[in-house]
Amino acid sequence: MIKKLSGAARLALCVAIVSTTGCSLRQYAAGSLGDALADGGDVYASDDDIDLVGAATPFGLKTIESLLETVPEHKGLLLAATRGFTQYAYVYVQLPAEDAEDRDVAYAYRQLERARRLYLRARDYGLRGLKVAPDDVALLYWTGVAWTAAIALSKDRPEELVGLRDADALIQRATALDPDFDHGTLQTFLIGYEMGRPDAAAGAEKRARTHFARAVALSGGQQAAPFVSLAESVSVSRHDRPEFEGLLKRALAVDPNARPQWRLANLVMQRRARRLLAHAEEFFPE
Repeated sequence: MIKKLSGAARLALCVAIVSTTGCSLRQYAAGSLGDALADGGDVYASDDDIDLVGAATPFGLKTIESLLETVPEHKGLLLAATRGFTQYAYVYVQLPAEDAEDRDVAYAYRQLERARRLYLRARDYGLRGLKVAPDDVALLYWTGVAWTAAIALSKDRPEELVGLRDADALIQRATALDPDFDHGTLQTFLIGYEMGRPDAAAGAEKRARTHFARAVALSGGQQAAPFVSLAESVSVSRHDRPEFEGLLKRALAVDPNARPQWRLANLVMQRRARRLLAHAEEFFPE
């Protein structure tokens, strides 16, 4: 019956049931609401207001956590929590913290620590999800991303570095199962990942460029992220300012409205591209 209702009515009914009924029906309602929330990411992804989404996201994440108290093995909710906390930590905590470093170092460090904790929360939900669905590529990917992001912000915590091997195993498994995952999202991640690995070999740049080419092909050149990633990782490493600026301008040339499902991600990456261009002197001092 619940599945026959409209989306808004279904959510309202499920919330009412979850808060008032017995265990069995409450679990069913929580699972039904969880399905709706887990499938509702496109509403955020297609939005053109970065700050509006940022203001709305915490409530959604806490709702997901509340539902997981009732249905702790709901794969969709576990994936939504893993992905949601990772994205929120990066876009709304880590990036603003990096922007604030020039103005308030103490504040920036506090926010980076907060981002680290959010990444770990995302990782933990992902690990729970992988117990339910060990070879789910989305869970493997987002758990690996969250874990590596937390480790990258744990340079003063050597005990966290021991998790790098396990995080790498998740990324490698996702790559083996579906290297073209999510229109090149995995390939885009691998651009910077190849260059940032502690054991990066001499061929890291070549592999990063291969990932870049594949990511652009899979997205039809309509995602800004591959251009930003190659600029930040490879161009800066090579001290190649012309390439750096050229890639970021290509990112800014992407039309966010061409693919509504990627609109928000493209706007976020274009904001990042503008910041990198504005701070080019820091990456390429004379």
